[in-house]
Amino acid sequence: MTTALMPTYARQPIAFVRGEGVWLFDTQGRRYLDTTAGIAVCGLGHAHPVVAEAIADQARTLVHTSNLFQVPLQEQLAEKLCEVSGMARAFFGNSGAEANEGAIKLARLYGNQRGVALPTIIVMHNSFHGRTMATLTATGNTKIQTGFGPLVQGFVHVPHGDIEAIEAVALENPNIVAILVEPIQGESGVRMPPQGFDYLKQLRTLCDRHEWLLMLDEIQTGNGRTGKYFAYQHVGILPDVVTTAKGLGNGFPIGSTLVSGRATELFGPGMHGTTYGGTPLGSRAALTTINELLKGPIDNAATMGARIKAGFERELGDLGVTVEGAGLMLGVVLPRPCTELVALAREAGVLLIVSAENRIRLLPPLIISAEESDELVQRISALVRDFLTTAAS
Repeated sequence: MTTALMPTYARQPIAFVRGEGVWLFDTQGRRYLDTTAGIAVCGLGHAHPVVAEAIADQARTLVHTSNLFQVPLQEQLAEKLCEVSGMARAFFGNSGAEANEGAIKLARLYGNQRGVALPTIIVMHNSFHGRTMATLTATGNTKIQTGFGPLVQGFVHVPHGDIEAIEAVALENPNIVAILVEPIQGESGVRMPPQGFDYLKQLRTLCDRHEWLLMLDEIQTGNGRTGKYFAYQHVGILPDVVTTAKGLGNGFPIGSTLVSGRATELFGPGMHGTTYGGTPLGSRAALTTINELLKGPIDNAATMGARIKAGFERELGDLGVTVEGAGLMLGVVLPRPCTELVALAREAGVLLIVSAENRIRLLPPLIISAEESDELVQRISALVRDFLTTAAS
């Protein structure tokens, strides 16, 4: 590997040259079952022909003009995203971190307009919101914050799913203006709150009572990943701010900050901006991706997710293995650390992510078939069973 790259990743000793659906092919021509989808990015699978053709056609037509001008495709994308989300307006950037920066700025602006001395956002332990200074401060993981102090003011961390802890903070801190939360925590290993998605209904009620913004980080849970376009649609609420990226462009970098309710009128001209956000090329890629997702992959995520979950419970339940999550965002929780499984699975032709030492994070493309889902369960279950029983003997 080259030394010209900054060593910010512990890269695996493998490189891919081609993809097709749920499969990736390395430089030696070997095929791998991809359960990661580029970390929840390629929801339509690799090299989706409709998205590929849209990107190629747009690249031949017009790539970039800047937001100093009207961008018709960006306007169409905003309308489509608001239609599927129920939100009122959209701002487009390039990544999930940028989308979350936009949300944090909205909360700060909301607080300042209300005369709050230090606008403060409630965030969760074990959360992940990005690597910029504000988003890594919001993240509930001291490991990624180490060495980057002083951190940004204006965040209070509480346990995920603990309404009483939020109420206690509300009594102690008059500067609270918003809650920022992932419906399912992703980077820490797919963690559902104890109440499931009902937690979001409880947060909506709490925010209404205190006149706070409810801001949902759906970078990973959005774009069909949980079996609905957005996770909050499982319980029929509407947040004030939603952030999305990852699966929005099926691999093309684009993110969005969506607003409704109290947040709708906060941003005005000059308050936020981007050079590359919402280009004709990015907008065409995202618009095409949304239209393809609505043709069946979202429903398939719900069906295949239930099939995979039941398969693991059947195959590995006797070993103390549990499964949590929704749709095709699943955490397979082992009774002991299992980071070695990444390399073992790779040798067996399966690509895995292990988070929090003992959680396999499954994020396969939403177009995975029943046959491929069963193969995923069988191949991973065999690896896990051998790993756990060998360690026990």
